[in-house]
Parts: sequence; C-alpha cells; structure tokens
Amino acid sequence: MPTSFLGSALRGTFFFIFGLWWSVRYPLQYLRRKPNAESQPSHGVRRVEIFEGAVKAFFALAGILIEQFIPDGPHLQLYSPKAHSWTDLTSWHYTTMYLFFLLSGIVDIVSHSPLKLPRGLDRLSLSVALLIEGLLFSFRDYSDAALDHHLHSLLAMAIFAGALCALLEIFIRDHIILETFRTGSFLLQGSWFWQIGFVLSPPWGGPGWDQTDGSNLTFLTMCFCWHYAGALAVLAANSAASRCCNESCQLKFGDIDVELDCGMCIHKGNKSSSSALLPEGFSDDK
Repeated sequence: MPTSFLGSALRGTFFFIFGLWWSVRYPLQYLRRKPNAESQPSHGVRRVEIFEGAVKAFFALAGILIEQFIPDGPHLQLYSPKAHSWTDLTSWHYTTMYLFFLLSGIVDIVSHSPLKLPRGLDRLSLSVALLIEGLLFSFRDYSDAALDHHLHSLLAMAIFAGALCALLEIFIRDHIILETFRTGSFLLQGSWFWQIGFVLSPPWGGPGWDQTDGSNLTFLTMCFCWHYAGALAVLAANSAASRCCNESCQLKFGDIDVELDCGMCIHKGNKSSSSALLPEGFSDDK
C-alpha cells in the first residue's frame, strides 16, 4: 500500500490545524472560566463547537472526495469484476478514516443544536473516529516493509492516546489536562503524518528510505519523541500567549471600568458638594 506525499501532507494538515486551534482555545477557555460557573456550556461555547464540527465535516468530506476522485482513484468502485480483485484499497482505507471524522463533525453540530442531545455524545463520536483510525493503521497490510510498519505503529500510539483521552472526556468534561493531552496528540499526529510522507515518498522524487536498515528504525523512534517535544513546545508557547492576551484584555477593560466608576463618583461628589454649599432654603425651592 504505497503512501503518497500529498496525501500524507493533507492528512497531517487536517490534524495539525485542529491541534493549533485547540492549543489556543482551551487555555483561553480555562482562564476565562468562572469558579462557580454552571456545568452547561454557554451560548458562545456551543457556537464554537458547532463551528468546529462544520470545519471537521468539511475537511473530512474534502478528504473523501480527493481520495475517491483523483485521476488514479477508485471512483467509488470497490471491486473490479474484470480484474476479479479489489480496487485501490489504499484510497478506500483513507476514505473509511475520513468517513468517521465526517460523522464526528455532524454529531458535533447536532449535539450543540436546539435538539439537546446527551452531553458527551460529541466526545464519544470523536473517540470512535480515532479508534477506527488506529484500527485501520494497526491491521493494514505492510508486507515486508518494516520501516512502513514501524512508522504507522508509532502513529497508532498517538492515535490511541487521543482516543483514550476523548473517551475520558465523556465523563470528565472541561478538564484542562485532558484537553491539553488530546491537543498534543493531534499536533503529534499532524507532524508525524508529514514525517511519514517525507520518509516513504519524498516530495523531491526518488525512492524512500531503506526499509531494511535497522538504524532507520532507531532514528525514527527518537524522531517521534522529538516530534512530541515539539508539540509540547507549541502547547507551552500558545498557552503563554493566551495567558498574556487574556491578562492584557482584562487590564484594558479593567481600566475602562475603573475610569467609569471614578467618573461617576466624581460627578456624584461634585453634585453633593455643590448642593451642600447652597443655602438650605434655596435648595428646597429648587
């Protein structure tokens, strides 16, 4: 099952965009969360969830169309009666993956609509989509390509970690640690998909890395750890930026509130002092 660089880059971009967005959204949401806030999400949070679901569904639908209708794609044909064989199972493999993320996006939209579906259904659908993705990569046919198998085994670790985290979020909602861990798994998936593309089918052409060289396995295992370190660095940087942005906004609006309050106090003080200077009878006449 050969892997194309453009296809791998497309999948990596899908996960990396969501990881970047969550690395900013969740810290801001945590910093602005009130201590005694209700468990139900606010109207603004519901709109954000609906927007995320729409974007997820759009990307997944685009991925399905690209996998099926590229010039060499199967064009929705699963089995060829003439050749008596399956038609391009690689494209069908990724189509199945995108299909469950499409369903997850639709569930996100419906869950936060006025239909009032059970809370946590959106996280359940995301967990199922990730589990299906991990299942597909764990049991695909790698033949004798040891390096290809190793690359996708490392990817499956990030996938199942995100699936477990999303599953826990069904019961433990709005937990910043779980949200951060899931965000890191998406960033790791995104960057690792790009790495897979560079290793198996370099964009500059030519063959990929040697599948039989054991040192490549060792290096790529270290490289996977470096990718996760990079994901943690992105999380830390965006969290710090979100904190600075939140504090600056609070200071800005706090100064405005103080000035308004001071102005009202001064206005009331001038009014009371001026009336106090007037004779008692004159103030009564007014």
